Amino acid sequence: MRSPLLNKLSLIFGPRPPLNWILLCLVSVFVLIALLGSSSSSTFDSVTSSAKPDIYTNYRKLKEQARNDYLELKSISLGANRIKDVGLCGKERENYVPCYNVSANLLTGLKDGEEFDRHCELSREHQDCLVRPPKDYKIPLTWPAGRDVIWSGNVKLTKDQFLSSGSMTKRLMLLEENQIAFHSEDEMIVDGVKDYSHLIAEMIGLGSDTELLQAGVSTVLDIGCGFGSFGAHLLSLKLMALCVAAYEPSGSQVQLVLERGLPAVIGNFISKQLPFPSLSYDMVHCAQCGIIWDSKDGLFLIEIDRLLKPGGYFVLTSPTTRQQDSSTGAKKGSTSSPLEEFTKKLCWSLLAQQEETFIWQKTVDSQCYTSSRQGDIPVCKGNDMQLYYQPLARCISGTTSHRWVPLHSKSDPLNSTELEIHGLHPDDFFEDSDFWKLALRNYWSLLSPLIFSDHPKRPGDDDPLPPYNMVRNVMDMNAHYGGLSAALMEASKAVWVMNVVPLEARNTLPLILDRGFAGILHNWCEPFPTYPRTYDLLHANGLLSHIVSQKCSMFQLLLEMDRILRPEGWIILSDTLGPIEKARTLAAQIRWEARVIDLQNGSDQRLLVCQKPFVRK
Repeated sequence: MRSPLLNKLSLIFGPRPPLNWILLCLVSVFVLIALLGSSSSSTFDSVTSSAKPDIYTNYRKLKEQARNDYLELKSISLGANRIKDVGLCGKERENYVPCYNVSANLLTGLKDGEEFDRHCELSREHQDCLVRPPKDYKIPLTWPAGRDVIWSGNVKLTKDQFLSSGSMTKRLMLLEENQIAFHSEDEMIVDGVKDYSHLIAEMIGLGSDTELLQAGVSTVLDIGCGFGSFGAHLLSLKLMALCVAAYEPSGSQVQLVLERGLPAVIGNFISKQLPFPSLSYDMVHCAQCGIIWDSKDGLFLIEIDRLLKPGGYFVLTSPTTRQQDSSTGAKKGSTSSPLEEFTKKLCWSLLAQQEETFIWQKTVDSQCYTSSRQGDIPVCKGNDMQLYYQPLARCISGTTSHRWVPLHSKSDPLNSTELEIHGLHPDDFFEDSDFWKLALRNYWSLLSPLIFSDHPKRPGDDDPLPPYNMVRNVMDMNAHYGGLSAALMEASKAVWVMNVVPLEARNTLPLILDRGFAGILHNWCEPFPTYPRTYDLLHANGLLSHIVSQKCSMFQLLLEMDRILRPEGWIILSDTLGPIEKARTLAAQIRWEARVIDLQNGSDQRLLVCQKPFVRK
């Protein structure tokens, strides 16, 4: 059956119109769509100069018109060969995380915890399908309500797993019919997270945990973070606390923490180093995280030393540690425990001990590691700037780095001397900051009418109350200097950003971490270490061109973006025309609603703005 447009053509030109007339008509349709596109694009250019948020009130109508024109034109020009949508994955992949196939890892002989590690080299099979949400999945509540109440159907935490968890977990959580509720700050019980944080501050010599930031503690790596309550409290103190926990086939800490809108990533160091450079964090925290720290000849403690900045703190809360120290007589001074002996070799000082909590401080003297006190742990040769899941190394890192700056000496924001340490001229840095402030105003002006005031009601839902949607978890997939993250913070947006530095690009991750932001090194030719549906907004500037230069599949990248993006989440891709047009074609296959925006500034740069639909089956 022919389309109405072809019927009209046959009335004018007969049943077989000349080929040149058909081509002329098709070109005319293209020109009409281009004019529509340029009219909406010019509004974006107007925002660049005026930054008025009401420019995009008619954006949805323009988008729908352009989409309808595009689909009609595609059906005419492609006919039977038109693009086929990607199918949905089976139910077994609802919580699928690539590179973490425990059963396959066991078959290859991996054991002693390494079967839970990341092994992308053993997971080369690609199933080109879209990971669908569970049957009971619901859009998360808006921040900050979503921090304290989540939908139980959104995470793999069963009632049995909840009941088998520790007593502290039961006191901090309340499992209802379809929700999991967490105690808010005002309702913290005695010996809860707030008191625990205050205890840590007192043990390192501060009057209150509100003084942690002034004391130089701005970034915390929380290992085995449970359900994120400690990290949530640190965020309320304006500290960046990143949860790192091992992959779990069910009942995942990382999945639940991200569902609460808190920073988290899958990772452990059973056999490999974490993808962070040396001297990355001001504090590393472990509360009953299940790691035997003095095993493997202290390799785990050496990795902690690598990650800590000079003068940084290692906080360990564990009944096992207290039992070990008590049994060996450590408190009486007669015999030191293996853990205490090894921390001395690492030039750490035991600042304080109260009950089950121990706090060590890393030395600020890099020469300490070459003294006789250091013992048999050598200093690493070379630098670890591009460390990416390398085997754990039995050597001390970072002692020759220009970033060896004591915790109490760093400035906020970074001064010109610290910027030059990162190979960055202050003028370039401030120019980049100004660029991202303007870009953020444009992005927010573009998305705000769609997210907060023009959100359609989904079938079967009650009438929603404003605001209808949430942008909380943001990923900058090619973060450069972390400018977007800084702009969001300066604009007081209630979001956090996972700043990703692609492997083989200029490694700016040390700069990002020194700015106090969350960040990680990642190879975008591989899947990202997170669970499905864990980010609300994905942003990438120049990543498509980078992927092409690395000879990796753009299609697989967009499939991975779909996996980690929540239903009704947003994508903003900025790149040159060629990669953007290819990505728009692929976006149609993945069922995204996509719109290309010409910035009208005379450059080849384009924006591709997409939304992932809420697809059920």
